[in-house]
Amino acid sequence: MRYLNEYRDPAVARALVRQILDTATRRWVLMEVCGGQTHTIVKQGLDEILAPAVEMIHGPGCPVCVTSLEQIDKALALAARPDVLFTSFGDMLRVPGSECDLQQIRARGGDVRVVYSPLDALELAIKHPDKQVVFFAVGFETTAPANAMAVFRARELGVGNFSVLVSHVTVPPAMIAILDAPDNRVQGFLAAGHVCSVMGWTEYEPIAARYKVPIVVTGFEPVDILEGIALAVRQLEEGRHEVENQYVRAVRRAGTPPAKDLVNQVFELADRKWRGVGTIPRSGLVLRPEFSDFDAELRFGLEDIAVDEPAECRAGEVLRGTLKPYQCPAFGTLCTPQRPLGAPMVSSEGACAAYYNFGRHRAAVAPES
Repeated sequence: MRYLNEYRDPAVARALVRQILDTATRRWVLMEVCGGQTHTIVKQGLDEILAPAVEMIHGPGCPVCVTSLEQIDKALALAARPDVLFTSFGDMLRVPGSECDLQQIRARGGDVRVVYSPLDALELAIKHPDKQVVFFAVGFETTAPANAMAVFRARELGVGNFSVLVSHVTVPPAMIAILDAPDNRVQGFLAAGHVCSVMGWTEYEPIAARYKVPIVVTGFEPVDILEGIALAVRQLEEGRHEVENQYVRAVRRAGTPPAKDLVNQVFELADRKWRGVGTIPRSGLVLRPEFSDFDAELRFGLEDIAVDEPAECRAGEVLRGTLKPYQCPAFGTLCTPQRPLGAPMVSSEGACAAYYNFGRHRAAVAPES
């Protein structure tokens, strides 16, 4: 804990705050692309402390939140089948679909189980040959290597009753979509350290050069984030637009080559629909044709499921950074963690959940009768 406490040191944090405030000659707009960073920023009030120098915009950095409603409905359809044992990480169980969520499917008798690794799901498939075991493969590049390994091992072991519902998204195309938007105000990014620990930061270099925005690979503790902001503000003040690495204890420019190689062996890029955002070209990962036998969408004929987002949920605007959670009329009233309209309110990395849980601009709610 001593090592971790270094990145929570109040004296170091205060010094970095002073440095940022002294460096900035105007108010800059930065976006963090990581839900974990969002929760630290909101919990610690870093955005409020730095408000004279920096406006922090919360981007689409929560993989649970950006999983499209269609993919959730596909998961629900699979989980309701009597021949399917559906597995998922726990953070997906209360994400609302069109009619219900996975927790409600389980309450109705569906065999829905929480696992801590896709390899746990593969083990269940081996132990239950009479069941079709499906793993809900959600996440950014961070979780892709483990999911790729599960598929690779399933083929290697000949486990024919295992498949994955792939809902992977990748970060760089989302950043480009934000920068290309006509209402974009982002002048610099804090990139997610865990994604870059796998992928490195070479993909970010062309973005920084093309759009002339600094991108700082950043960790998740308060000192990490303040140092990342300080580096970004210094670049902006000096007119530079480079990729810098604050998270030196975990990230290298090349990332983790064996993990990247495995991901590229099993997955390929494809267009992906993001919840509340729309389709972003080549922003998702799908199984390569040689692994298509393990694609749950193909195995169960789910490709044609299409649904519309609920009009009362403005999660898309929150995920794009054009709306702060408390600016949504449903925040804290129609939409709460107990009765969420959208994933950002129920996910442990969602911006709406951060604002609600830490009491930020929470609306007063009349007690239920």
